[in-house]
Amino acid sequence: MECPDGLHYTKDHEWGLEEDGTLTVGITDYAQGELGDVVYVELPEVGTMLKAGEPFGVVESVKSVSDLYSPCSGEVLEINPDLESEPETVNSSPYDRGWMIKVAVSDPKELEKLLSAEKYLEFVNSLK
Repeated sequence: MECPDGLHYTKDHEWGLEEDGTLTVGITDYAQGELGDVVYVELPEVGTMLKAGEPFGVVESVKSVSDLYSPCSGEVLEINPDLESEPETVNSSPYDRGWMIKVAVSDPKELEKLLSAEKYLEFVNSLK
């Protein structure tokens, strides 16, 4: 299971990469593996205001439908347009081409509550 350092992780299996006040968000390698083949991703519209810990979209796989939870509060600046026609990118490239949204972080202190790669791996291992 891939779990890059330098990202923020949630116990809901989302990751975030913070750059200059913008958080790029996707689901973890663990999450995509548990879901199986992703067939559809529903994302919010640009301009939507998100709250940390609340759903921002849905990912549907051949096995199940799962809510996506925002790691931070803020405004959606961009969505990944490729996921509409190629949702399977979430499986093949969860930390790169499979990103989902970019959010303008409204409260940087929320990021301090997220998990490091090491802590996220400990959490995932506790689920087994």
